[in-house]
Amino acid sequence: MKPKRVVSISLGSSRRNHRAEIELLGQKVIIERIGVDGDKERFKELLRELDGKVDAFGLGGADLYLRAGKYRYLVKDVARLVEGARKTPIVDGGELKGVWECEIPLLLQREGLVDWKGKIALIMSGMDRYGLAEGLHRAGCSLLIADMPFALGIPIALRRLWTLRFLSVLMMPVLRRLPIDVLYPTGKKQEERTPRFPFYFERSDVVGGDFLYIRRFAPPKLPGKIIITNTVTAEDLEELRGMGVHLLITTTPEIQGRSFGTNVLQAVFVALLERKPEEIAPEEYLSLMHRTGFRPRVVVLNEVK
Repeated sequence: MKPKRVVSISLGSSRRNHRAEIELLGQKVIIERIGVDGDKERFKELLRELDGKVDAFGLGGADLYLRAGKYRYLVKDVARLVEGARKTPIVDGGELKGVWECEIPLLLQREGLVDWKGKIALIMSGMDRYGLAEGLHRAGCSLLIADMPFALGIPIALRRLWTLRFLSVLMMPVLRRLPIDVLYPTGKKQEERTPRFPFYFERSDVVGGDFLYIRRFAPPKLPGKIIITNTVTAEDLEELRGMGVHLLITTTPEIQGRSFGTNVLQAVFVALLERKPEEIAPEEYLSLMHRTGFRPRVVVLNEVK
């Protein structure tokens, strides 16, 4: 049987590139992550070059849609960027991320790995991690939803999911029209560190969100914190250890040395199902996560004194 080939093309750094071969449900799958260092023309060139030659694309470093609960808005600048994918389906991971990250906190709590009750969880971007915010809330966490502090520089964190939903409905029609570079740091900007609002980190027991977003705004030390994120390399893990982080949870499993993003896993499932993404319900992705045995990774980096 011919291997399935899945390629994640990312606007992020090429330093985080990776390739892996795995077997899922009796099918060999080749996974590649290719970063273009923020070069949009190179991104479009790669997309055109590989279109029709691979089974599915993952979109890294940007989201094709902004989401909050049942609401979904196409990001116009990103849609223009990926229009070269005419034959091969492309996904940004959002449909998988919403249902899977919502389930993870309760799954870990049931298994006695983490007790979330009474903890304060800082969500770096609720619009990006609505499912995770909802899952942590259900598991007993109080929320600090920090879209306004970290995206807009306004030191007001939200505490209720309904407030986030309400503001999302108002803001997303405007945000979807902004250039990619305004919505997401790309290329070298992803490696910049500009600590902001350290008191939010100090007040929190848990920090959740995109790893590069956490890394960009976090203070140099995060003693005793629980970090719940996604795409980390072995180098990132050691950096978090040096920052004093207690527990690292990656929502996606480790695959041959690193955890890939949900865009990669969703693309893998699209390739295995051989169906158009719009024909696949989020619950089907969740079912496949369980069937394949994929689980979050939990790593103790430092013991709590």
